[in-house]
Formats: sequence, C-alpha cells, structure tokens
Amino acid sequence: MNRDHRPYAVKKAYRRLERFYVNHYLRPQFTSLGDHPYIVRPWHIEIFGGPIRIGRCVNMIASHDMKVRLSVWGNREGEGRIDIGDYCLICPGVRVGSAMEIVIEDSVMLAHGVYVTDSDWHDIYNRIMPGQNNKPVHIKENAWIGDSAIVCKGVTVGRNSIVGAGAVVVNDVPPDTIVAGNPARVVRELDPNEKITTREAWFSDAEKLAREIEYLDMEALKGNTFRSWLRHLLFPAPGD
Repeated sequence: MNRDHRPYAVKKAYRRLERFYVNHYLRPQFTSLGDHPYIVRPWHIEIFGGPIRIGRCVNMIASHDMKVRLSVWGNREGEGRIDIGDYCLICPGVRVGSAMEIVIEDSVMLAHGVYVTDSDWHDIYNRIMPGQNNKPVHIKENAWIGDSAIVCKGVTVGRNSIVGAGAVVVNDVPPDTIVAGNPARVVRELDPNEKITTREAWFSDAEKLAREIEYLDMEALKGNTFRSWLRHLLFPAPGD
C-alpha cells in the first residue's frame, strides 16, 4: 500500500479504540503507566508479572507478527522488576524479561526486535533449574539500542550511547560511545561538541504535539472517501 486510503473519520475512530483499549485493559496491567501514552496496536502488547512501571509519553508500537512482550519472572517473592522512564520508544518485537531488575531511563529508544534480559533463565549445568546468577541491567538516559540487539545480564549502557544493530552486549558500554558486534565493542566515540537532542524535546508540550499530529492526519487523509476506501479494500489496484 503506497498510502493510507482511510477517511479521516475512520482513522480517528481507530485511534479512539486504541486509547480505550490502553486505558481500560492495558493500563491496569502495569504498576503505573504515565500520561499521554501513544501506543499503536496495543492488543499486540503482552504483559506478564510485575511490578512493571512506565513513565509518561511512551511510544509503543506492536504488530500481530512482532508483539511487544514485557515479562517479570522472579524466582522468589520480591524479585524481578521493570522500570521504564519517560519519553521512551519501544518498537515492534521488543522483549524485556526480568528476574531481578531492569531499569530503562528517560528517552531511551529500543529498536525493532531488541531483547533485554537480566538472567540466563536456566542453570548452566542443571537445565531443569532456573538460573541463579541474575544481575541487574541499567540502560541510561537517551541510549539507543539498535535493531535486533541483545543486552545481557549485568550490563550498564551509558548515557547517550548507541548499540549497533545485531550487537550482543555482555559488558558495560561507556557513555557517549557507539558499540557493535558480538561481543559488542566500542567502534566510535560521539563528538562532545555536538548537541544531542533527546525525545524529551519532542514532548515538551504533549497536548500541543497531539493537536499537531491530528492536524497532519487531517491534511494527509483529506479527500479520502468511504467509497474509495472500500474500493481499495475490495478491489486494490496498482499504485494503491
């Protein structure tokens, strides 16, 4: 599909359905979920266990074939916790699994297919026993974890750092660096003279941003009719 054929009224109704689902079904599953969440296809987000806390202005995107999964599987009472800060981006296929503690600070971006874990989940020698050597994970402010990367137990990813696509992170990542590979190694340091704009800047006025997005939707879908939308659904043509 080259463009969205829905009339604006249909897209607006769809967004209302998403917000209803978030507030009446998804929100109660979290210990807390901050205001102004923008969650796309929330019915493809799976929550298990707790506590799981998410801050304000989170942007989560899921799909039927790439669900977002946030899970806490503590071996003992009081173990396992996921804490996600404000303004974070969580893309399709992200999995975060905690048996001890995972802290993801403000403005962190988790790209498509990222996996974050604080546990091996099974003992090395006794495969029917849960892993005992769990270690907390800490992803600091404004870090960017690239497509399909894996962040393993005991790792701290420093502020502003970038983990390259497909990397396997088993050691701490210093702040303001780019790492890549398996195991991940530093390949570059960020320029200290360059200003970094975080996602917080985009959400400085969340209500104004929502109005601007709504206006852009109206403009982009202007001219779409129910008749043309149904024609596209039933009889798609080249160029649709």
